[in-house]
Amino acid sequence: MLFSKPKPLVEPAKDTAHYVNGNPLHGPYPDGFQQVQFAMGCFWGVERIFWQLDGVWVTSVGYAGGKLDMPGYEAVCTGKTGHTEVVHVVYDPARISLKELLTTFWEGHDPTQGNRQGNDRGSQYRSAVYAYNDADLALAKQTALEFQPMLAKAGFGAITTEMRLAPRYYFAESYHQQYLAKNPEGYCGIGGTGVTCPIGIT
Repeated sequence: MLFSKPKPLVEPAKDTAHYVNGNPLHGPYPDGFQQVQFAMGCFWGVERIFWQLDGVWVTSVGYAGGKLDMPGYEAVCTGKTGHTEVVHVVYDPARISLKELLTTFWEGHDPTQGNRQGNDRGSQYRSAVYAYNDADLALAKQTALEFQPMLAKAGFGAITTEMRLAPRYYFAESYHQQYLAKNPEGYCGIGGTGVTCPIGIT
């Protein structure tokens, strides 16, 4: 299989391989594979959701969407850097589509809470989709429009998810990578709304 260099999104953490599947965190990634960043709250639980999906080749956790170069966890947690905790997903579009990933994203958290997710509060926990091209961004926005009426019917407010082209991605510290595989009893604050996302129905 031919490999291509990833887009310039890495500030190398010490980890070079995914703790669960052994694939390279920093690339190179297989030719034809796609990338997306998701923010759904604490990135420990979010990463586990995505690395378990068939067709996802590698995941990592990091920081994106802020104004500070080379942010660290402590700085991000102040809420002053503007970054959110994100999961970078590299996937094989022949095995799993972006629509399927977006369904997992929308159903896996509450995208109406603004700068929080459950009891985790702060801009670092905001919901976001960072896409790597205009077509993927348009798809994310379309799926939000499809999901909103279902959320409203269930009594939830407006979607507050930030959706834009991917900003620079900074890998989080090594101990955060695949945290819940290394610490199976660790904290996971992820929980959805219970509302099914009807992507492709409308």
